[in-house]
Amino acid sequence: MTSLLDAVRRYSEAHANAHGIAPTPIPGLGTVRATSPSDLIADISRPLVCLVLQGNKHVTQGTQGFAFSAGESLLITADVPTVSQITGASPAAPYLSLVLELDPAVISGLVAEMSAGEEVDHAPVRVDPTDTEVSDAALRLMRLLERPASLPVLGAQLVREMHYWLLAGRHGSAIRRLGWPDSHVQRIARAVAMLRTDFRRRLPIKRLAAAAGMSQASFHQHFRAVTSLSPLQFQKQLRLIEARRLMLWEGASASSAAFEVGYESVPQFTREYGRMFGAPPVRDIEAARREGSEAA
Repeated sequence: MTSLLDAVRRYSEAHANAHGIAPTPIPGLGTVRATSPSDLIADISRPLVCLVLQGNKHVTQGTQGFAFSAGESLLITADVPTVSQITGASPAAPYLSLVLELDPAVISGLVAEMSAGEEVDHAPVRVDPTDTEVSDAALRLMRLLERPASLPVLGAQLVREMHYWLLAGRHGSAIRRLGWPDSHVQRIARAVAMLRTDFRRRLPIKRLAAAAGMSQASFHQHFRAVTSLSPLQFQKQLRLIEARRLMLWEGASASSAAFEVGYESVPQFTREYGRMFGAPPVRDIEAARREGSEAA
């Protein structure tokens, strides 16, 4: 019988783009493949679950680092800045994972039908062993891709089933909050959307709190509870992620990137960049480009 690893391997080998990413016809579902360790990848991760099937990866969110490998799942339950790196991959044993974006509408419908779950720590990022029921549902989804005529009939049903098993399993309490109408998670998400759009400008806490429909004191408390960061730290990481993209992909200098993303002091930018990415801007970008050329 085909395993989930075999199904993801076949699909990714046939459909992965130059970055190793292979979207599927099922919205929010995709595979990732890498044949060598990667550069640091900074991104704003949306709520998702990543099932690692082969290889190793490391993700940093805020001050916390998470190392995970085959048989484990990474769960992200809020829009948060992350820095990730594939640490274990080779041509003989590529890194392979299956990623599903979590759908609040599907979760909301399921929560209304399910009994209340046990309350647990609501950290926005966590790593745990993958539940068997989740793997089984994921395999049926991958098999469905080989029968395209079945997708319109069964695709949404199987995506809903996978969400169900995620809710019923060890991740359930954390995921459940995404489906609560007007929950703190959803209200903070409105402020996060504003930060993502206007991160280059100074955004008064009063304005962000108003977007979330909270007092300033309550906003600070719930923003940190949902994202593990203060609003200022969150905005800072958005700026640094965009600055790295500008330098790496558009050839911007460190100083021009700093000013472009809203910094007024290049030395401050250099210090904060080094703390987030482990090296000053020029050295980090040179290393990333060197690794990219070697991989090519």
